[in-house]
Amino acid sequence: MQFLLIICHDDDFRPSERLFSDIKTWIEEMSSRGIRVYGNPLRPADDAITVRVRNGKLARTNAPFANSTEKMCAYELMECGSIEEAVEVASKHPMAKAATIEVRQVWNELAS
Repeated sequence: MQFLLIICHDDDFRPSERLFSDIKTWIEEMSSRGIRVYGNPLRPADDAITVRVRNGKLARTNAPFANSTEKMCAYELMECGSIEEAVEVASKHPMAKAATIEVRQVWNELAS
């Protein structure tokens, strides 16, 4: 089963060199275990453009889709045997101590 880890932080978050190093170690471990499929950090939320089409008309907003104190900053696609394993994997990500990680299963029945 595939799971997406949606990693978010608030405006007070300040990454450290140690955090970057710990994330690199986590990526190496999860890749060597065959769990990590793909992932990347994201540009700041201020760079986001939200796109909606309503009644055939494009509505473009130069902002993230949600006005929240926490902003999505990275994602990881994981291959795990269960939701319990995905939660365990997320709990070991260094950002779990510094921010918030949402674990969401990919809806395979709707995936192409």
